[in-house]
Amino acid sequence: MTNAEKLTLKKHACHIRMGVIEGTHSAGCGHPGGSLSIADVLSYLYFKELNVDPAQPRMADRDRLVLSKGHAAPALYAALAERGFFPVEELNSVPGVDMSTGSLGQGISAACGMALGAKHAGSAVNVYAILGDGEVEEGECWEAFMFAAHYGLSNLCVMLDRNHLQIDGTTETVMNSAPLEEKLRPFNCNVVTIHGHDFDQLETA
Repeated sequence: MTNAEKLTLKKHACHIRMGVIEGTHSAGCGHPGGSLSIADVLSYLYFKELNVDPAQPRMADRDRLVLSKGHAAPALYAALAERGFFPVEELNSVPGVDMSTGSLGQGISAACGMALGAKHAGSAVNVYAILGDGEVEEGECWEAFMFAAHYGLSNLCVMLDRNHLQIDGTTETVMNSAPLEEKLRPFNCNVVTIHGHDFDQLETA
């Protein structure tokens, strides 16, 4: 990736962060912390990696993104607006969302289903899921990891936002799940630890 490309991605990430702050402030509620921590990842996905077309938000062969940590929706909405799915001024109407997640843990299960469906259909669609590190305390996540390993879902990419925070405190004090990397490897996961704000590492992951 060239320096110019990295600078462009950083600018998009900055605009996504601005959208998060403006959106949560206007709504008077939301989770800005968990949203801000994935701005760079969303910038990389929407402006470098994902096969999507803002003019055709429902095209059949688009890549899918499931934001399993649904409380970070302000970041997803801001990223979609930045990518051109809709004008920034219309953040209350959001085309381009593949799934609206509710209870933590549900998104990764749905992403697994999407990935398996694409494989059965012989489609080149890739599915990306963003999870929070507090979210993986849910047993449903580990069932989904077993499912992905069993069915060999090579078209599924799980991104775990390891910001060490959840609503009641740090992940280490609420329910210490470290070392997460070592716990994921037995599920036949190709585990790559990257610094989510480093676009060079995102590109090689």
